[in-house]
Amino acid sequence: MPAKTSVDLPTPAVYADPQRNGLEAGDLFDGMTEHLFYTLGRRPREASLHDLYLALSHAVRDRLMTRHLASKDALRAHPRKAVAYLSAEFLIGPQLGNNLLMLGLRESAAEALRRFGAADLDAVFDLEEELGLGNGGLGRLAACFLESMATLELPATGYDIRYEFGIFDQIILDGWQVEITDKWLKGGWPWEMMQPEKACRVGFGGHTHMEALCDGGLRVHWHPAEIVVGIPHDVLVLGYKVNTCDRLRLWRAEASKSFDFHAFNAGDFHGAVEQKVASLWREPVHWQQCSLMNTARAGFFSLDRAIRAYADEIWQL
Repeated sequence: MPAKTSVDLPTPAVYADPQRNGLEAGDLFDGMTEHLFYTLGRRPREASLHDLYLALSHAVRDRLMTRHLASKDALRAHPRKAVAYLSAEFLIGPQLGNNLLMLGLRESAAEALRRFGAADLDAVFDLEEELGLGNGGLGRLAACFLESMATLELPATGYDIRYEFGIFDQIILDGWQVEITDKWLKGGWPWEMMQPEKACRVGFGGHTHMEALCDGGLRVHWHPAEIVVGIPHDVLVLGYKVNTCDRLRLWRAEASKSFDFHAFNAGDFHGAVEQKVASLWREPVHWQQCSLMNTARAGFFSLDRAIRAYADEIWQL
């Protein structure tokens, strides 16, 4: 097991800003006011309860980011082994309440909300769309591993697919449970940060050909049939009552070309949309192959990026 290294908060002046990093109710209130105005374009007197949820989430995420950057600085200063945890599921649960608990900020958050006229913290919690990337114990176990490693102050990154739809929502219709699409991104999800500059291109299928070299050797060239672009979205994972903040990296898979008009014009509509990946977690049986391909893509994205991230952040290559 890697040696435990405690993370100290960094010292640059920006990190001393109480509006971004303070733990008192007034600090959170100021941070929420800033995000209402500059992030959401709302005046405090016009803010809805959902606006207050988003502003509070962004203010809490500011505090996580400080700790995440400090964790990266500590790892760079004292290089050691880091864990890369790949799972097809991650059920990390609602983030606002969990992160307030990790930071010890629940009472400060309740007081900050009262200053905006919102007396019920639980009502704000209920507005969060839970990220449902999984359907059972495997996803919760993966999330617990990631939180535990952060609490033990071990550097770790979790990897998964950023499915467009979660597990499912349900309604009762004529006395029967009916499953409906879980559009968890519909109201905006403030806990993720897109990293487009770290996108990866991964090839699948195709063919190879061999080239004879002057020295008598052979060089094999691969021409993939499909190129998928993986765009990472990072979610910060803070340990309990420590400053170590790891991350969950979710890969949004996009086709390198959005629509195959040749296949569409030929009458193959299924083939035209086949490259639209990372759509549903719970899919009909005929989509099982696509689900397996999503998992394969997650593995390729994660392996490539995990090696490059360690090289960039630790070896500084």
